[in-house]
Amino acid sequence: MGIYMVLIGVQGAGKGTQAKFLVEKFGIPHVSTGDLFRAMKTQDTPLAREVQAIMNAGNLVPDDITNRMVEERLKEPDTQNGVIFDGYPRNVVQAEWLDKKLAERNQRIVIVPVLELDREIAIMRAEGRRYSQDKSRVYNIYFNQPLNKKDGVWVDDVDGQPLIQREDDYRESVEKRIDLYFKETVPLIEYYTVQGLVKKIDASQRIEAVAQSLIQAVEEAK
Repeated sequence: MGIYMVLIGVQGAGKGTQAKFLVEKFGIPHVSTGDLFRAMKTQDTPLAREVQAIMNAGNLVPDDITNRMVEERLKEPDTQNGVIFDGYPRNVVQAEWLDKKLAERNQRIVIVPVLELDREIAIMRAEGRRYSQDKSRVYNIYFNQPLNKKDGVWVDDVDGQPLIQREDDYRESVEKRIDLYFKETVPLIEYYTVQGLVKKIDASQRIEAVAQSLIQAVEEAK
């Protein structure tokens, strides 16, 4: 049985960081729908052109096309022993489709780790991010403060230049994304809870402690 899992967590919970630990530990790919969508922008296939047209029109990609993208990814040889799904499934319809698709290869989801984080901490982790001018260094004004300010503005520890806050990290934008996450994922978490697959992880711990809890949970589930 392969290690197929659905990694769930609010923005700021550290899904990307924890996925790297899981990839290193278990040798299975991290399949993020965000990465799949970005890849579609550069490809020239019938499916990619269909996705490009939908996104260029400013519309949401429907479930059936998202499922087809995942299906194509599951044909790749590196997915035969497991996958860390991230950002997919987004709803119960997609979850049911994924269950059927994995069953066709005599596989199933073995665990659904949910990285739990208080709403306000999640907001502070996202809203507090500041980037160096070249985006190579990331700070957080609440949890990993730069050393100095200049004229009331946080500056980079390395070159002293003003730090940048991305527009989508402004508090209003962050709150909308986080509240949407909670609204969308409640039914999904309930779906997997009924199957006994959900394992809740306290994401407010140190990164290493979260990784240790996560890896232990997967070891016990596989």
